Amino acid sequence: MSWDPTRGAPDAPAAPQPILAGLVRGARGRCPCCGEGRLFAGYLRLVPECSACGAPLGRIRADDAPPYFTIFLAGHLLLPGVFWVERAWQPPMWLHMAVWLPAFTIACMLLLRPVKGAVVAWMLRLGLTGDEQGAPVPVAPPRGTGDA
Repeated sequence: MSWDPTRGAPDAPAAPQPILAGLVRGARGRCPCCGEGRLFAGYLRLVPECSACGAPLGRIRADDAPPYFTIFLAGHLLLPGVFWVERAWQPPMWLHMAVWLPAFTIACMLLLRPVKGAVVAWMLRLGLTGDEQGAPVPVAPPRGTGDA
């Protein structure tokens, strides 16, 4: 299925994909529209457009939503363990910091990319393609130039 820029118009012939399918595709790092092309060009940098369907992914600005949702999820996943350990053994604070700070850091690093993919899919489904504010198209550096 190729990208149809008039898809959000009232007289568009094609029905949009279900939101759950797009969220799952985005969380897996695939194009939310077709599920075939890659969504990310780096850890969190989006590709300018889908290589399979041409969907304009690079202009979508998720901004602070993915970190917010990531912190929310990591807190809800790990805080019950923190409270359980504190109630059961009452370890000293330095031990809490030595165990839980790395655990929260790792959980956030692992969750951030899938959450950003899902947020980008959600924004694309809402019709927020980045053209609303006249966002410039990000240009990917040529491969093999030695830039990190």
